[in-house]
Amino acid sequence: MNLLQAIVLAIVEGLTEFLPVSSTGHMIIASTAMGIASDPFVKMFTVAIQFGAILSVLVLYWKRFFQSLDFYVKLFVAFLPAIFFGLFFKKVIDRLLENIVVVGIALVAGGIVFLFLDGLFARRGQKDTAISDINLPKALKIGLFQVIAMVPGVSRSAATIIGGLTQGLSPKTAAEFSFFLAVPTMFAATCKSLWDYFTDEGGQFSQNELMLLAVGNIVGFVVAMIAIKGFIRFLTNNGFKIFGYYRIVVGLIILVLAALGYFEGVEVGAF
Repeated sequence: MNLLQAIVLAIVEGLTEFLPVSSTGHMIIASTAMGIASDPFVKMFTVAIQFGAILSVLVLYWKRFFQSLDFYVKLFVAFLPAIFFGLFFKKVIDRLLENIVVVGIALVAGGIVFLFLDGLFARRGQKDTAISDINLPKALKIGLFQVIAMVPGVSRSAATIIGGLTQGLSPKTAAEFSFFLAVPTMFAATCKSLWDYFTDEGGQFSQNELMLLAVGNIVGFVVAMIAIKGFIRFLTNNGFKIFGYYRIVVGLIILVLAALGYFEGVEVGAF
């Protein structure tokens, strides 16, 4: 992977990580189009640059992270299901991660769910809520929805936002809690990916690899900040419908390309 390819992937990551459209699906399309999808470093890179996206949340919402201990307890409770299912169902998850068709199906299915939710909320109307309205049982249920995102193509943000909506949160609050929950979840995924690659490669990174990781995280950080601001504003004014249609289109593209054999030998990454 060269510098330009790293920047392209970082832009894709930053744009899609916090949108309910599946960053995994977009990373697969981008890396396959550039002919680098099967490279072990690229697979690690697409997960590791999530660290830049994590920093964007911390910068944009830094005041929220200086709240009461209750805020962190809620995040921990919501994070627990991912730890449990990640440890005890790793083999099942790994098998799913090797099936590109699962990504396409999950994108289409998620798109249909968003179209349904958009219509449902249009009929019900929206009420204002806040993070303080989330109690521990609600946090745990949202965390259980995040587990669904272990199926590649579901989208972590989509799963947690839908989880928040089912608990009576407004779309804006559901999206913001999804951002906050991403911090421990994505940090854990990033650390695991880096460690696995580090040990597999004999306990070292090359100077070029470190440079690409640095550039990828910087670009991902900047783009993610822009995407988060735009997403909240768009979601508040327009709802989920556009994301539903977009997911269906991208999912169908992946399924068609898979049928034509474009993704042979490609494995996808978690979340």
